[in-house]
Amino acid sequence: MKQILYGAAALVLAGVAYLMLWPVPIAPVVFSLSAAPGYVGPHGPNTKLANLKMIDLHGEVGPEHIAFGPDGKLYTTVASGNILRMNADGSAQEVFANTGGRVLGFDFDAQGNLIAADAIKGLLSITADRKVTVLTNAVNGETIRYADAVVAAKSGKLYFSDASTHFGPKDWGGTFEASVLDIIEGASTGRILEFDPATKATRVVAQGLSFANGVALSADEQSLFVNETGKFRVWKIAVTASNLNVAQPNPQASVLLDNLPGYPDNLMRGLDGKIWVGLAKPRNPTADNMADKPWLRRVTLRLPRALWPVPKSYGHVFAFTEDGKVVADLQDPSGAYPETTAITETKDRLYVQSLHAHGLGWLPKP
Repeated sequence: MKQILYGAAALVLAGVAYLMLWPVPIAPVVFSLSAAPGYVGPHGPNTKLANLKMIDLHGEVGPEHIAFGPDGKLYTTVASGNILRMNADGSAQEVFANTGGRVLGFDFDAQGNLIAADAIKGLLSITADRKVTVLTNAVNGETIRYADAVVAAKSGKLYFSDASTHFGPKDWGGTFEASVLDIIEGASTGRILEFDPATKATRVVAQGLSFANGVALSADEQSLFVNETGKFRVWKIAVTASNLNVAQPNPQASVLLDNLPGYPDNLMRGLDGKIWVGLAKPRNPTADNMADKPWLRRVTLRLPRALWPVPKSYGHVFAFTEDGKVVADLQDPSGAYPETTAITETKDRLYVQSLHAHGLGWLPKP
């Protein structure tokens, strides 16, 4: 009996030692969060995103970003690494390009080139005849680990997010895995970069963001709207800012939308001055409560994934104006269309972007 008790005690001690001491890849820091507001006010519960119409992507998964090119075709990036091109109704689908990486966000420049933020390769340009060129994959001698979203200005300059300087998808098992590690760590290493094609120079506009994600330009192109996924907010940052640290007060950066009910992902310019944002997941109270407990976040990474506080599926996109007023909100509490990241708006349709959907969802505009 004593031997059994000693064996059981040894197993318990080994388990405790594992949970407390086993090495993990993150160095979590203390940060603060306001209490989650829930679905109230302009984000009151609704089902306006339910019962989407679907475009079959023929086995491709995750239309993470959707945009129309100068040729009038719909382009979208998918998990396989392909960039698909098709008609607006989904017909005549083809693979436009595959960069050998994973394009998350893209835009078209004045010359009609597809400018791609590739989470593996960096910032790329793809011509109409499908030639791929790396524009930049480093800044100040430091590798761009996680290019995420990009927007092209009329000036020709390209503004894009480097979501994390600690965890790149190339080294940490993919885009989703790297994003989870970065957000759990909470070290706020994300940044916004500018690439100037005229000079080939890359510079840091702003840093100190907890997973820098979606990027959009203001109508006058003097400001950038930026999603800070890990802290549930949207920033407004001057394009002229230089190496600005958002953790320090500065008139060139301000929080436009704060304490959102979910993790903001992409930003997309809509019609009539709207900017669409998607909340890929709702907030999780258990995860929120670990903000000031870095030791508990270390322990979490030592647990089986099934025990992680993963937020439930919940479809949610909304639109706001440049002064921060929410003017549209669409939800699907069932989460049938998973990880909604934003809306691509046309005169007659709303196309719904998604990280993992098996098809491209859309709604006819009322």
